[in-house]
Formats: sequence, C-alpha cells, structure tokens
Amino acid sequence: MQSVTITDPAVLELLQKGGEVEIKDPSGFVLGTFTIPLRFVPPPGMLPRLSDEEREKRRQQRDGRKLADILRDLEARG
Repeated sequence: MQSVTITDPAVLELLQKGGEVEIKDPSGFVLGTFTIPLRFVPPPGMLPRLSDEEREKRRQQRDGRKLADILRDLEARG
C-alpha cells in the first residue's frame, strides 16, 4: 500500500470536515471520490450530549499539561 502525506492546510481542513471529497489533478481529471467518515457520529438511535459547535470548541481548547512536561516527569520516575 502506498501513502501520501498531506501538508496543505486547506486540503487538511477539507478532509477533516468529513463527507464526500472528490480529488482532481491539476488538469481537472478526477482521480477518485472518497468518503471521509465524520468525527463525531453517534451510533444509530443515540443522541449526542453536546452540539457540534460545543464539541469543536472543546476539541480546540488547549488545557492540561504540555506533552514535554509529562514526558520529562515519566523519565524522572525511572
């Protein structure tokens, strides 16, 4: 299997929204249509406790400890 790393912020944002995405080459030739699963889709019949806006707001919050601090503490333990 081959893999491609996407670094273009606009493409990443489009893919993170989920849904159906059509990928074209620079000449407009369709390379493929992909269905990207949505992030927060509850099982059938289950209602989400939070709105999409609240989930997005919480996802973007940067609270808690920094990873570097956690790793330093773990290394100090042993």
